[in-house]
Amino acid sequence: MRTNDAIHLGLMVFAFAAAYLVPFELLLLAYVVLGPAHYFTEISWLHDRSYFLPHRGIAIALVVLAVTAALIDNASWFGVAMWAALVGCAMLAATKSAAESMLLFMIAIALAGVMYTSDASFAVVGILIPTLIHVSLFTLVFMTLGAYRSGSPAQAMLVIAYLVAIAVILLVPPTAEIRIASFAQAAKDYFGNVGPALSRLFGIPGLKLDTRLTSLLAFVYTYHYLNWFIKADVIRWADIPRSRLALVAAASAGSTALYFYDYAYGFTFLLALSLTHILLEFPLNSLALRQLGGAIQDGVRGLARNGVTAAPGVRPATPRAPKRRKRP
Repeated sequence: MRTNDAIHLGLMVFAFAAAYLVPFELLLLAYVVLGPAHYFTEISWLHDRSYFLPHRGIAIALVVLAVTAALIDNASWFGVAMWAALVGCAMLAATKSAAESMLLFMIAIALAGVMYTSDASFAVVGILIPTLIHVSLFTLVFMTLGAYRSGSPAQAMLVIAYLVAIAVILLVPPTAEIRIASFAQAAKDYFGNVGPALSRLFGIPGLKLDTRLTSLLAFVYTYHYLNWFIKADVIRWADIPRSRLALVAAASAGSTALYFYDYAYGFTFLLALSLTHILLEFPLNSLALRQLGGAIQDGVRGLARNGVTAAPGVRPATPRAPKRRKRP
């Protein structure tokens, strides 16, 4: 196992252990302390890559939409904004032709119709996309894609370890006591809607932000941030001018300080900042989903070819050199 993979595993184990011991406190501290540093550094990295969009100016519209969405009180309209942004970015970044864009648009419209006719479906989408889907599902997509591209067994084991950690938290939830009541209350205020959203999605009544769900959120959020920071040598997000790096560090520290100075204003600012980085990452997420789908197709085709070749009782024809004619 390479040193980077070993550190990667160590950080995952740390996030898992901390989520068991202090889930409520960890969730808030990760969001408030690690979150801003992740948001600003990733926005800087995306900016240098034109946000994986055909025109960098489109990113301005995404920023405006993110700030506007942060001020929307209606959960359904917030969900509509998230869904529209995700579909639009997928059409711009992950399709290769007008026909693919039209097909994706038609599928999105059909799904939107289903959600519109279902009770509170857009609200559920609006809650889960910026939370569990972003920090857990897309993290898993990038980890899986990275393991496939590198062909590294160690990275494949990291993917398995991540899934095992989530399963353990869900099946054997922690029984940790609340140590800092104000942090725990703030975590419930900010993430309390995730439980009801999952309850509506899976049809399981009574889900709430209990210790099990809080531990899950604490783990996936903490690991999501740490996973980004450890990839500095891989995707080179820290290779920026020192002046910009200093500005990013100052902005991150200022965002955290604003929260502890006045948590109401601080959370509003962090919400807008978080949504900004999420929407700006949508094109990359869409592209990664397409690439992972292509990798899965290639794997299935490879298995199919190997299955035909290795079928019992069937041997491929071996080409033989043509016989030479004897000269008369």
